[in-house]
Amino acid sequence: MAERGARTSGDKDALFKAILSLETLEECYDFFEDLCTMKELEDMSQRLTAARLLLEGSTYEQIVRRVAISTATISRINRCIQYGSGGYKRILRRVDGTGGEES
Repeated sequence: MAERGARTSGDKDALFKAILSLETLEECYDFFEDLCTMKELEDMSQRLTAARLLLEGSTYEQIVRRVAISTATISRINRCIQYGSGGYKRILRRVDGTGGEES
């Protein structure tokens, strides 16, 4: 994946700092409902669920039936899990104990 310096920008840093400042689930709902469309929130939620299912060993077909997203999106998520920076695994391990070994 890209070097840290190549990924940063003032606008993205400000966004991520804002996210890191959220303290409660209610604050998260309030902020993300203002920031994103309902479709964007649904898409992000589905991607996280698909990542969890991939890490638990589900097949693409099982995920499509459960989450109703395309196999192309599942494939992209799988590439991120296999070759990305470890974000999905790290977050899922923190949230619910899934995510496999530390990368």
